[in-house]
Amino acid sequence: MGFFKGLSDFFTGYTQLDDDFYDDLTDILIMGDVGMSTAMELSDELKERVKKERVHDPDGAKKLLTVIMKEKLDAISTGHDFDYEDNKSVVLMVGVNGVGKTTSAGKLAARYRSLGRKVMLVAADTFRAAAIEQLTSWAMKTGVDIVKGREGGDPGSVVYDAIQSAKARDYDMLIVDTAGRLHNKKNLMNELSKIDQIIRSEYPDAVKETLAVVDASTGQNAKEQAKEFNEVTDVTGVVLTKLDGSAKGGIVIAIENELKIPVKFVGLGEGVSDLKRFDTGKFMEGLLDES
Repeated sequence: MGFFKGLSDFFTGYTQLDDDFYDDLTDILIMGDVGMSTAMELSDELKERVKKERVHDPDGAKKLLTVIMKEKLDAISTGHDFDYEDNKSVVLMVGVNGVGKTTSAGKLAARYRSLGRKVMLVAADTFRAAAIEQLTSWAMKTGVDIVKGREGGDPGSVVYDAIQSAKARDYDMLIVDTAGRLHNKKNLMNELSKIDQIIRSEYPDAVKETLAVVDASTGQNAKEQAKEFNEVTDVTGVVLTKLDGSAKGGIVIAIENELKIPVKFVGLGEGVSDLKRFDTGKFMEGLLDES
C-alpha cells in the first residue's frame, strides 16, 4: 500500500532522530492523509516515547510508531462490536452518491447470506431511479429478496413495508440503501429521522447499525463526509471503499482518531467478496512489512 511504502522509505533516509526528522515525519503523515492534527499528535507522541523508551535509531522509531498507531486504532475499535450480525437487525447505509454505497449494500448482502443469515435489501434511495435498479441487480446477483418503492416515492414507506415483510417472514437482517443528498442536510436529516422513528416504533427489538460509506481515494474529503453524516445521524461504523487503489491509507487513522468512529469494512477490489472486515493488526503489519 502506498501509504506504508512512503512511510517506510522515509525512515530509511535518516540516521538520527532530530528536530528535522520529526518535522519531516509530520509532513509525510499529512501527505498520506493522516490529517494535520493527527499527524502532529503522532509525531509529538513518538518524540516523547522515543525519549522515554531510549530509542536511538530510525528503525526503532519506525517500530514504535507502528505500536502507537495500533494503540490508537485499537482504542476506537474496542467496544464497537458487531451485535447486529447475530440479532434481528436493520443496517442503514448512508453516503453521498458515487462512493460505492449501493454496491457496498449489495456486497454486505452477499456476505451475510453466505454466513447463513436471511437477508433483505431495501431500496430506500427513491431519489435516484438508478439506485433502485442497481440494488435490484444486486438482489438478483446475490439471491436475496428486495423491497423497493417507486422513483420519487416516500423512503419511510419503503422501510415500513420492508419491516412488515421482515417480521412476517422472519428475516434476520434488513440492509437499507438511503439517499445521499448531503448537500441538502435538512432534507436528509428529516428523511433519516423519519426512518429512525419508523424502525423504533415498528421494529423495536431490532439492532440498528448505521454505516457511513466513504471513498478512500478522496483522502481527507472521506473523513469530512463521515463527519457530516455523523452530524446528521448516529453513525456506528465506516465502510471505506477503494482502499486497494489508494495511496492514502492514512485516512483510516484520521477517521478513527479524529471522529472516534471505527472503520468496520474496507473495499479491496471489485469482486462480490472483496468487502472485508477491517483488521487493525493486518493493516498495521503493512508498515513493518515494507522495507
